[in-house]
Amino acid sequence: MNPQSKRKARLLVVDDDPGLLRLLTIRLRAENYEVEAVESAFAALAALARVRPDLVVTDLRMDQMDGIGLLKEIQTRAPGLRVIILTAHGTIPDAVQATQSGAFAFLTKPVEKQELLDQVQKALRVSGFADTTEDWRSELITRSSIMEERLAQAHMVAGTDARVMITGESGTGKEVLARAIHKASPRRNRPFVAINCSAMAENLLESELFGHTKGAFAGATRDHAGLFQAADGGTLLLDEVGDMPMRLQIKLLRVLQENQIRPVGSTEAVPVNVRIVSSTHRDLRQQIMGGHFREDLFYRLNVVQIEMPSLARRREDIPLLISHFLERIAKETGHARHIYAPEAVEMLVSTDWPGNVRQLENIVRQNVALTTSPIISAELVQSSLGAGSPQRLPSFDEARDDFTRTYLSQILQIAGGNVSQAARLAKRNRTDFYKLLGRHQLTPEDFKQR
Repeated sequence: MNPQSKRKARLLVVDDDPGLLRLLTIRLRAENYEVEAVESAFAALAALARVRPDLVVTDLRMDQMDGIGLLKEIQTRAPGLRVIILTAHGTIPDAVQATQSGAFAFLTKPVEKQELLDQVQKALRVSGFADTTEDWRSELITRSSIMEERLAQAHMVAGTDARVMITGESGTGKEVLARAIHKASPRRNRPFVAINCSAMAENLLESELFGHTKGAFAGATRDHAGLFQAADGGTLLLDEVGDMPMRLQIKLLRVLQENQIRPVGSTEAVPVNVRIVSSTHRDLRQQIMGGHFREDLFYRLNVVQIEMPSLARRREDIPLLISHFLERIAKETGHARHIYAPEAVEMLVSTDWPGNVRQLENIVRQNVALTTSPIISAELVQSSLGAGSPQRLPSFDEARDDFTRTYLSQILQIAGGNVSQAARLAKRNRTDFYKLLGRHQLTPEDFKQR
C-alpha cells in the first residue's frame, strides 16, 4: 500500500454462529470496512495485536468466554478500543451489565443493518478514528506484539484531545511516539513542539514555555512568544516533565485549568489552544510521595498513560531496527549499505540495552564508522559493547517450558482453579492436565477464588 493512501477502518467481528458471522462480515465489507471474523473470544484476543482493530463487534453469549469477559480483557490490553455487543437475549439486565462494563453500544439480534452501521460509524468517530495515512507510525519500527498494543492505544487516543503521559526508560522512543500521536490527530497540520524540562535552568524554562515581555529580564529588548503560543492549535510535548521545578508545576497547572497563559512580566492573560503530551522516565507516584511532584498536576497530565517497553522486552525488533539504522546511515552518507555478520546480529540481539533504542542506534553508527569492510564483524561489535557482555538467550526447551507455565497459569486463573474446566479450555484430558501441572509445579488451589 502506498504509505500516503488512506486506510480503511479495521473491524474485528466475533460470533460463535458461523452463519451470522458471515452475514455481518458481508454487510460490513460492503461498506468498505476491513473485517477480521473469528468465532470465539479467545481467537479475538489472539488477533488483537495482529489485526490492530479500530472497533470490535462481538456476540454476548459465547462458550468459554462471553462478550463481557472479552470486553474486560480488551479494556486491559487495548484501553480505548470501543466494543459493540450483540445478543439475541435482549434483556434489560444484559444491557445494563454491558453498558456498565464499558460497552459502547448494546444491540439485540436480529440487528437492523442501518442501526448496526450507524453505531459502527458513531463508535469510530468517538474512538478518534480518522482517515489517517499509515505513515503516522512510520518512525516506529516494530513487529513486537507489546509495541503493537502500545501503538493501538496511541492511535485510539490520537483522535481525541485527551492529555497523554508517555512513560518508560530513557531511549525507548517516547518523543517518537508523541510525534506519531500528533501525526494521527486532527491537529496534524498544526505545529508539534517539544521541550526538555530537565535541560535548562528554571528561569529559562519558564521563559521558553510561557514567553516574556521585553521588560521581564535584564537585556530583554523585545517580547518573546513562548512554546505554548508557538504550538497554537497543535501539540506541545513536555519531555521529562518529572524534572520540572515545583514553582513551574504550579504555573503549568493553572494553564491547564484556565487554558490561558501569562507571559513572564505581564499581567495579561493570553488564550492557548494546545494539546499536551508529557513524558517521563521517572516514577511520578514516588515523586509525589517524596514531595517533588504535585499530585493534582499528575492527574491533569495523566489522563491516558502509555508505557513504552524497554528494548530488552522487544528483542524481536532488534534485527529490524538494525536494518533500519543501516539504511538511514547509507542514505545520509551516500555510501553503500553495510551489513552485519550473522554472529554479530546474534550478539546484538542477546545484549542487555540499558540505553534502549538510542543506545542501539549509537552502536550501529559507531560500527559503521569504524569498520573497514562492508560486513561488520562480531569482533567489532564485541569491542564496541565493551564490558556490556551479551545476556544468554534461553534455549528452545527453556522458552517452551516458560510459555507452557504461563499458559497453564492463565487457564487456571480463568477457571478459578477448577481443573476440569481448565482441562476443557486447554483441550486436554484431566489426567494429562494434572501431569502438566505437576511437571510445572503449579497447584490448582493457589488459583481458587477466596
